[in-house]
Amino acid sequence: MHSNRIRTLYFNFLYIFIILCYTDCANGIEPFTATLAVGMGAAGYGFFKDQTYCRFYECCDERSIPGLTRSLEYNLQQHVYGQHLVNRHIVQAMSAHFNNLGKSRKPLVISFHGQPGTGKNFVAEHIAKALYTRGSESKFVHKFLGRADFPEAKLVDTYKRQINDVVRTSLSNCPRSLFIFDEVDKMPSGIFETLASLADYNAFADGTDNTKAIFIFLSNTAGVHISDHLGTLMKGGKLREETRLSDFEPLLQKAAYNIEGGLQKTSLIESHVIDHYMPFLPLEKSHVMKCLEAEFRRWNRLPDKAIMDEIIRTSIIFDPKHGIFSISGCKTLEKKVAMAIN
Repeated sequence: MHSNRIRTLYFNFLYIFIILCYTDCANGIEPFTATLAVGMGAAGYGFFKDQTYCRFYECCDERSIPGLTRSLEYNLQQHVYGQHLVNRHIVQAMSAHFNNLGKSRKPLVISFHGQPGTGKNFVAEHIAKALYTRGSESKFVHKFLGRADFPEAKLVDTYKRQINDVVRTSLSNCPRSLFIFDEVDKMPSGIFETLASLADYNAFADGTDNTKAIFIFLSNTAGVHISDHLGTLMKGGKLREETRLSDFEPLLQKAAYNIEGGLQKTSLIESHVIDHYMPFLPLEKSHVMKCLEAEFRRWNRLPDKAIMDEIIRTSIIFDPKHGIFSISGCKTLEKKVAMAIN
């Protein structure tokens, strides 16, 4: 403990010395001595920052960005209902990315698709919470909202420059940045044309590292396609839990490319920059009941089956084609439960 304190004081003194004399080195210190002092000062500054500043403030290091994929796996299993594909493949994708940062040659790029209320935002929040100590409040987590941030189609060129500037600056500050684009289906077509090159292999000629970053796109695009395809598979005798990612990815890629929105006809898809297309399956009654139970627990109340049945009966609309999928998922349940118990 005593030696550590002496070491800290030494490096602090050395750092202050370098700061004070650096501008006068050319006049008062010979080149070799100045170079040695600056090098030792830089090392001292790194140690000083790690042992002081980064203990209290967020830094681009493993303390602030621990990448707790085990925690992510547990939280998804406990709190995300009816999404066996998401729970399995999101954890695998995040683990593979974080466990191989030194070998990564491009960012991890994932596109979430599904109807409202199926958990897209919820899962994105859990990803931020697991990977960053401050969760979605981290200064290294950057969120964009389609209707709020990019409302005018005529300004698409301006938006492209804004996204380009934010991504480049953020990656320069911290290569382990997370970028979340929500409401992609509400964004103007063509908005991601600049981003396509920034999220691909060998993106930056200036040495900026993009290989450790993560890009996530959230969209309602293809929600109906997912529902129809799942219904068809289930009517053909396939259990919901037996469906695989390969059952949906080609469908999602095609729909995202052709349906109006931020991904329409984009080179993100043409250049195969997106690594995974993740389907959020429509929720059935049993899944909605689990969401209701979770809301009761959030209010520190025991689940009331009579109230839950009433909410299901009066507030949940099921799709007319298959009759088993909730159109709104778990989207409105928070307020329904709050009103029922107060």
